[in-house]
Amino acid sequence: MAGKDGFGTELRRGDGGEPAVFEPIGNVGTFSGPNGERETYDVTAHDSPSNFREFIGGLVDGGEVSVECHYDPDKHDVIYGDFKNPNPVAYEMESPAGELWAFEALLTGFEREMPVDGQMAATLTWQVSGEPTITPAPTPAP
Repeated sequence: MAGKDGFGTELRRGDGGEPAVFEPIGNVGTFSGPNGERETYDVTAHDSPSNFREFIGGLVDGGEVSVECHYDPDKHDVIYGDFKNPNPVAYEMESPAGELWAFEALLTGFEREMPVDGQMAATLTWQVSGEPTITPAPTPAP
């Protein structure tokens, strides 16, 4: 069987303590990220082989994490306060397969929707600061 079901993925926010205590961010629907990327630098020269461009790798950007959630002021307004914090906050995201992504990030977007005929919603976006760490899912016993 190919693929894994993403249902049950959980995003948690650290409280800043040592050790950090992570609280789930509730009512989350769709997750995206971290979606990092690497810069490349063109190092093509007149003597590059076969008229092909040559590149070397540059800095890596940890990317962004974005979530869509069913907005609840009691659960989400504490996160809104992170706009005032110029320092990254610790987060972790765990998939149902047991994969754990830990990262620090700055809240860069908090977009709320209050429709006339539907549920309140919010899209939250964070810029990852530094390198995320990934703990792979345990290998099932044979």
